Amino acid sequence: MGTLIDPSRSGRASSTARGIYIANLVAQAAIIVTGATVRLTGSGLGCPTWPQCVDGSYVPVARQEQEWHKYIEFGNRSLTFVLGILAIAALIAAFIDQRSRVSRGGPKRPVLLLLAAIPLLGTVAQAILGGITVLTGLNPVTVSLHFLVSMALVAGVVALVFRSADAGDGPITLLVRREIRVLTWVLAAVTAVVVVLGTLVTGSGPHSGDAKAENRFSLDPRTISWIHADVVLLFIGLLAGLLFALYLTRGPRRVIMTTWTLVAISLAQAAIGYLQYFTGLPILLVLLHITGAVLLWIAILWVLGTERTRSAVSAI
Repeated sequence: MGTLIDPSRSGRASSTARGIYIANLVAQAAIIVTGATVRLTGSGLGCPTWPQCVDGSYVPVARQEQEWHKYIEFGNRSLTFVLGILAIAALIAAFIDQRSRVSRGGPKRPVLLLLAAIPLLGTVAQAILGGITVLTGLNPVTVSLHFLVSMALVAGVVALVFRSADAGDGPITLLVRREIRVLTWVLAAVTAVVVVLGTLVTGSGPHSGDAKAENRFSLDPRTISWIHADVVLLFIGLLAGLLFALYLTRGPRRVIMTTWTLVAISLAQAAIGYLQYFTGLPILLVLLHITGAVLLWIAILWVLGTERTRSAVSAI
C-alpha cells in the first residue's frame, strides 16, 4: 500500500530532464516530417545502400546518379544520429534525475527510466527498419510501418513528458468526469485509425515510391480516400461532443484550451486534405497534411495528459 511522500521530496523530474524529454518529442516529430519529405520528393533511394549512402562512402559522392535526391535522403539519415544523441541524453538525464531525487529522500520512480528508454530503443528499431525499407526497394508496407512506428514513439515520449511532470506514481486522479475521459480515449482511438488510413491513402497514390519506381498498395486511391474522409468526419463529430461536454461540466481551463488547439489543427487538416485532393496532390500540400497529422496526434495525446494527474504517493 502506498504512503504519502513529503511535498518537499516530490518525485517530479527536474526542469533540465523535462527539457531534454521535450527536445526528444520535437526531434521525433521533426524526423517524421523529414522522412515524409524524402518520400514526397522521391528521394527514398537517394542513398541506395545502407548503412552507407553508396558503396564505399557513408556520405553522398559526386559519382552518384541520384542527383539532388541523395542530399535529401542523407539529410534525413543525419537527423537520425541527432535523434540518437538526444535519446541517449534522455536516458542519462533519467538516471541522474533518479539519483538526485533518491538522495533527497524522494521516490525512485523506475517508470521514468523505462519511459526514457523508449526514444533510444525506438531509434535503433527505426534504423533497422529504415535499412529494410531501402533494401526492399521502398516497399509500401515497410514505408508505412516506418511512419507508424514513429507515431508510436511520439506517444511514448508524450507519456514520458507528462509522467515526469507528475509528483509521483500514485493512482491516477481524473480532472474531468469519467465519461469525458472515456470519450477522449475513444477519440484517440479514432485518431489512430485516421492516421493509419492516411498512410494507406499516401501508399496508394503518386507519392508512394521512389522517383523512378512507384511502389503502391493495390488499393483504389479514390475509395481509400473516401473511407479516410468518412472516418475524419466521425473524428470531428466526437471532437465536437468532447468540447461540448467539457463546457457543460465546466471542465478545467487547461483541458478546454488544449482541446481548442486540437479543434484548430483538425479544421486546418480537413481544409488541407480536401484542397490537396481536388488539386491533384501537390507535394507541398501533402507535406503540410502529414505535418498536420503529426501535430494532431500530439494534440490528442496532450488532451489525454491534461485530463489527469498523479499524486506524490509511492508506487510500492
